[in-house]
Amino acid sequence: MRIPFFSFSSFSPFDDLQEHAEKVKECAWVFQQAIECHTSGKCERFEEHRKEVDNLESEADAIKRRIRGHIPRGAKLPVHKFQLFLYLKEQDKVLDSVEDSLNWLSYRIEPGIPDELRKDFFTLVDSVIEPLEELSRVVEEAKKYFDNYSDRQRNIVKGIIDNLRKMEYEADKIEDALKQRIFSINTDPVTTYHMIKLVEFIGSIADHAENSGDMMRAMIARKR
Repeated sequence: MRIPFFSFSSFSPFDDLQEHAEKVKECAWVFQQAIECHTSGKCERFEEHRKEVDNLESEADAIKRRIRGHIPRGAKLPVHKFQLFLYLKEQDKVLDSVEDSLNWLSYRIEPGIPDELRKDFFTLVDSVIEPLEELSRVVEEAKKYFDNYSDRQRNIVKGIIDNLRKMEYEADKIEDALKQRIFSINTDPVTTYHMIKLVEFIGSIADHAENSGDMMRAMIARKR
């Protein structure tokens, strides 16, 4: 039996992609709360926040499996299925990096983040949270583009992607400066190693957000 012609009005993978992106945004908020909790020294809910991130990541995984498994055979997509899955992979890696950051931090609760580094860590966390809030906008605006293929809408999507790239560049600069700061303070080698790895995990959050933008740029570049 031949599958009917694909129509966005009846089925759209971008609806599920946006739902996945919203999980990323939720995760970002919880991640920020977890870091603030950990560095305060008075908060006892760090483990709750970490488990909430784990739960959100599991929910996002379910959405990811739904996207991969529920595209009807023979459906005519506006982009190649391979491109769609590459985008989804990068967006999902954002969640993995958030989860990895908190898991790594949990391995060494004491002595935690040194006092002289706390302000710098907050700056780094803020810099990687910003791009995550843009991902759902990327998907939302891209869906509109594939509804009408207007040049104006395409430029809106490209503008968000360009902004993601700028945010990632700023996050990279903050990450590099924080690494230098870690090596400049008087602390033990284990703490130094733990902090450097933590910075890299956190920095990778923005990296994958930028990569998601690059994948979306490739998708909207395709001609009808």
